Amino acid sequence: MPDELLLRLRDFHEDYFPLHQQRFQDLVAQGQHPKTLFIGCSDSRLVPYLLTGAAPGELFLVRNVGALVPPYDQSHGLHGTMAAIEYAVLTLQVERIIVCGHSHCGAVRTAYDGAPEEAVALRSWLRLMDEALLPVQPSAEALCRTEQRAVVLQLERLMGYPMVRREVEAGRLTLHGWHYVIEDGEVHVFDAQQGDFVPASVSTHSGTGPYQPYVEHDGQIIEP
Repeated sequence: MPDELLLRLRDFHEDYFPLHQQRFQDLVAQGQHPKTLFIGCSDSRLVPYLLTGAAPGELFLVRNVGALVPPYDQSHGLHGTMAAIEYAVLTLQVERIIVCGHSHCGAVRTAYDGAPEEAVALRSWLRLMDEALLPVQPSAEALCRTEQRAVVLQLERLMGYPMVRREVEAGRLTLHGWHYVIEDGEVHVFDAQQGDFVPASVSTHSGTGPYQPYVEHDGQIIEP
């Protein structure tokens, strides 16, 4: 029986790499300078490079069960996601952070149904989703709403990271909440003004703002 993984590795080396060799060599010589930190669920149906059309070197990727962000206060212990956020903002100086959930999320379903007793780490990890859960039976509508609520919750947690808040308030960093509906091929982006998710096909932005100018009492408009 052929080794499928080995065949794919050979295909990459023999077919894909020669076409993009210069790009990879530049990324080694010049280092990586991604502009986007993408925090996504580990679900195999979520493929960040397909959704964003990004090339190698353009996305700094973090994948975990549920696309969850641990609180900065370490009340949930240390985690690689937290380290990646710090590295992306402080060292790579990314300009945007995307939190991407999706439809039919197994993590959300498991948060309602409960994980197996043996899955000690998973049970503990999914407590990060508790605030997004609804006090109802997990119907299709409730699961979808929870998936979206979970994305917004992670955006709120990101603002608890001092370096994230500082860069956001300085206008050097933007936060984007996405909910990918797998069966429709549509990403719904969180509109902070509407307080809801809007299909990207009709949205005027990619999930941040637009923020209204701050108006002083004397009528002077100060752009945020």
